[in-house]
Amino acid sequence: MKTVKHILARKGSDVIAVAASTTVLNVLKLMAEKNIGSVVVKDGEKYLGMVTERDYARKIILMGKHSDDTTAGEIMSNDLPHITPKSTIDTCMLMMSEKNIRYLPVFDEAESLCGIISINDVVYETIHSQKETIDQLHSYIHS
Repeated sequence: MKTVKHILARKGSDVIAVAASTTVLNVLKLMAEKNIGSVVVKDGEKYLGMVTERDYARKIILMGKHSDDTTAGEIMSNDLPHITPKSTIDTCMLMMSEKNIRYLPVFDEAESLCGIISINDVVYETIHSQKETIDQLHSYIHS
């Protein structure tokens, strides 16, 4: 069974992070520049939470706040479930579906952030795994 470790091996474990004091406007500019939908919020090396496009829509736009005077720390989500590289893809998909979330932080045994996975990563890995199974079945049938 495929695990988060497989996703991180494919996509890497680089994480784009900002300080909690970074303005939301600068977070949005960074997300646009990197073509990503979430940014990790850290205090030095310590993980604090994540800011996602959904956080922006619900905590800035709908609340009538302004992106240039609100910080990442004020709108970040800090209640996301933690997973490990050993977590299965199926577990992640179920967790993301049940909690209606699109991103999960990945932590190693020392509770250090070692990556972020998205629902797109999970779907891609599932499709790739199914394709491998189909190819193996085709090979078996034709041998």
